Amino acid sequence: MTPRPPGIRVNPADEIIRLGPLSVRFLITRENSTGSVATFEVVVPGGQRLTAPAHSHDHYEETIYGIHGTLTWTVDGNQIEVGPEQALCIPRGAVHRFDNNGTEDAKALCVITPAAIGPQYFREAAEVINAAHGGSPDRAKLAEIMRRHGLAPAPPPIQAQA
Repeated sequence: MTPRPPGIRVNPADEIIRLGPLSVRFLITRENSTGSVATFEVVVPGGQRLTAPAHSHDHYEETIYGIHGTLTWTVDGNQIEVGPEQALCIPRGAVHRFDNNGTEDAKALCVITPAAIGPQYFREAAEVINAAHGGSPDRAKLAEIMRRHGLAPAPPPIQAQA
C-alpha cells in the first residue's frame, strides 16, 4: 500500500450530527479541500419531514446523489424524487427543501461547491431542533442561524382558506 502524505486521510470528519431524527456526517469539509467542496451524508428516516424551513443560498450549488431510499425535493415549487443512483443539482438562489415520503430510511450524499457551509451550521441547528424534544423548534432561532451561515429562509407557504 502506498503511504499517504501527512495530514491526508479518508473521511476526515468522523462526527455524526443528529438533528432530531435526521443525521448528518461530513466526509469532506472546507478545511480538507482548500474551500473547494464540502461533502456530507444525510440519513432521513421513513415518513420524516424536514424540520427546518425551505431555504435558498446564493453562494453555492448543492448537488444531491441518492444512495438508498427516496427523498422528495421541492425546488422552486416543483417536486422531484431522488432515489438511488440519481443526482440533482440545486442551483444558487433556488428555494428548496426535502422530505422522506416513503416508509424506508433514505440516505443521500450532498456536495456543496464551493464549501460555503460546514458542520458548524448543522451543530447549531441541531441544538435548536433537539431542544424542542420532537415538538416545533424555535423558528426565529433557526432562521437566525441559517442567515448567519449564508442560507436564506423562505417565507412559510400561504395556506388556502376553506
